[in-house]
Amino acid sequence: MKSIQRRLSLGLVSVLLIVGLVLAQISLWLFEIGLQRYLESGLRNESESLLVALVRGPDGLELDEHRLSPGYLRPYSGHYFRVDLAQGHWRSRSLWDVELPYPGQPGLHADLALEKTNQSLLLLHTDYRKFGQTISITVAQDYTPVRDSFALVQRIGLGLGLMALVLILVLQRVTVRRALRPLDRAREQIFQLQQGQRSQLDDRVPVELEPLVAQINHLLAHTEDSLKRSRNALGNLGHALKTPLAVLMSLAEGDKLTEHPHVRATLRDQLQHIQQRLERELNRARLSGDALPGARFDCTAEVPGLLDTLRMIHGEHLDLRCEMAEGLFLPWDREDILELLGNVMDNACKWADSLVSLTITPAGEGYWLMIDDDGPGIPSQHRDEVLGRGNRLDEQVTGHGLGLGIVKDIVEAWGGQIQLLDSPMGGLQVRIDLPERHSPQLSASESVPPLT
Repeated sequence: MKSIQRRLSLGLVSVLLIVGLVLAQISLWLFEIGLQRYLESGLRNESESLLVALVRGPDGLELDEHRLSPGYLRPYSGHYFRVDLAQGHWRSRSLWDVELPYPGQPGLHADLALEKTNQSLLLLHTDYRKFGQTISITVAQDYTPVRDSFALVQRIGLGLGLMALVLILVLQRVTVRRALRPLDRAREQIFQLQQGQRSQLDDRVPVELEPLVAQINHLLAHTEDSLKRSRNALGNLGHALKTPLAVLMSLAEGDKLTEHPHVRATLRDQLQHIQQRLERELNRARLSGDALPGARFDCTAEVPGLLDTLRMIHGEHLDLRCEMAEGLFLPWDREDILELLGNVMDNACKWADSLVSLTITPAGEGYWLMIDDDGPGIPSQHRDEVLGRGNRLDEQVTGHGLGLGIVKDIVEAWGGQIQLLDSPMGGLQVRIDLPERHSPQLSASESVPPLT
C-alpha cells in the first residue's frame, strides 16, 4: 500500500496540474482576446483616418496620400490597407505585388496569412457611407511579432508554473511530514510499550488521533485486566489443588497401602503426573498472562548478580564466566530471562567439574544463548529425553527434573529453539536460539524514521 505522503503528493500534483492548466489556458485566452481588442482599437483609428483621407477631386473621390501613415508606403512594412469603391479601389504601396486577403464579412479577423510572406495578419473590415456612396475599408497589421511575444510569455509562464509546482510539492512534503510526526511518536510509544518501558500511550495528541489513542489505551487496560483475572484464577485453582494432592501423596506413602504395592506405585506415579502437569500449565499461564511485557533484560546489570547467586549456592570452587557485548539488552521480560538462565545455569553448575561459561551473542535477527560446562555431558541418545518435564538421568542429584522443561516452555513460547550439544569444554552445551521480537528495528534511544 502506498504511503499517505505519496498519495497526498500524487493527489496534489494531479489537482494542481488540472487546475493550473485550466486556469493558464483561460488566462491566456482572455489575455489574447484583450490584446486583440486593444489592437482592434488602433486598426479602427487607422480605418477612420483613411476615411478622412478620401476627398473630392476633379475626377471624383481621391485618396490624399499626404494624410497616410509612412508605414503604408514601405513594402511589406506590416501595415496594409485596401479601400473599395463602386468605380474601383486603392491599395497601400506596402502590399507591393500581393493582394490583401478579403474577409467578406465586416469585423475583426485574425490569423490571415499574407502571400509570399510569413506574416500573420490581424485584419479589420468596415463599411462606411460617404459622399452618398458605400465605401469598404480594410486595414491590417502584422500580428506575427505579437504572437511570438505571446508564445515567449507562454513559455516563461510554463517555466514559472513548473517552478511553483516544485516549490509547492517541497512545502507540501515538509508540511505533511510535520503533520505526521504525531504518528511517528505514537509508533515509537508502541515500540516502548512492547519493550515494557510504558504501559499506556500518551494521550497528548492531535484531535484527529485522540479517538484512536483512547481506544488503544482502553483496549490495553481491558486486556491486561482480563488476563490478570485469568492468571489469578488459574493460580488460585493451582493452590487449591495442591492441598488435596499433598493429602493423596501422603496417603500413597502411608502404611495403609503397604499390602498393595502395585496400587501404591500406580497411585504415586499418577499423582506425580498430575502435579507436574499442574505446574506446567501454571507456568504456561504465567508466560502468556502478561498483558504487557516487563522491563527489558539488561545483560550488563543482571548477569553479574545471577553469577554471584550461583557461586553462593554451588560454592566458590566453580569458575563462572560470561562473554557478551557491553550494554546488550534482550527484548524479553526480565523475570522470564532470569528464570530461563537461572534454570540452565543451575543445572550446569550441578554437573560441572570446575567451569561454567555463558555466552550471549546477537545473531542476525535474533540472539544466541550458549551455556557450556566441563562436566560429564549427556549422551546424544538421551538428550531429547532430558528435555521432558520431570525426567532426570541421575536420580542421586538433587532436583525435581523440572528446570529444562520450564526452559523449554519459555523458549517455545517465544518461538525459539533449544538444543543440547557437545561443548568445546568437554561437557554439555545448551544452545538457545531466540528470534527477534516483532517490533521496529531500533532501540529506545533512537528516533523513529518519518512516514513515506
